[in-house]
Amino acid sequence: MSSRRVLGVLLLFSGVGLGAIQAAAVSEQQAEAFTKKMAMVTQRGVSTAQGDARGAQRTPFTESEVNSWFVYRSRDVLPAGVSEPSVTIVGDGKLKGAATVDLDVIAKRRSTGRTLDPWSYLGGRLPVTVSGTLRTQDGVGRFELEEATVSGVSVPPSVLQDIVAYYSKTDDTAQGVRLDGPFKLPARIKQIEVGKGQAIVVQ
Repeated sequence: MSSRRVLGVLLLFSGVGLGAIQAAAVSEQQAEAFTKKMAMVTQRGVSTAQGDARGAQRTPFTESEVNSWFVYRSRDVLPAGVSEPSVTIVGDGKLKGAATVDLDVIAKRRSTGRTLDPWSYLGGRLPVTVSGTLRTQDGVGRFELEEATVSGVSVPPSVLQDIVAYYSKTDDTAQGVRLDGPFKLPARIKQIEVGKGQAIVVQ
């Protein structure tokens, strides 16, 4: 799975997918289940694009499956500088994510040295957390940010945007992903229903 595909998975379930996961909540079996389900979703998207319509198809992903995939399958494809990602699927569209993120390279580029500039104080590998609501309809999604923290301290949305933009850059998206804008869901996904402990992909 490419780094770009992994980024899609992170955004899909957590907006940015950023903490440590308790071992009891994850397993290799659940990581494998997640992988197989993602393959089905991807293949179904291809089939739908080729005109193979079979009515609405629903694929549930549990919080444990997502976090198991992060633990057992994501290490080789996560962007360098991002580690220990996890997600909490709260329900009613709400999600929380956590990860350890290397902020040094961003701080060097963004810091103005001014007293009120957050990047003048940020650097090193620090825990980043994100919470918000994922809203999806008709193949389009939008993540409504509620709070972002670095080392437990709330930071403005602009700081999170800088982090996401830097780590989501690809050859096709040189400026990275915008958190405050709509995005097209991959694989012909029409909607993602976020319930307590699971997210259901509807195609």
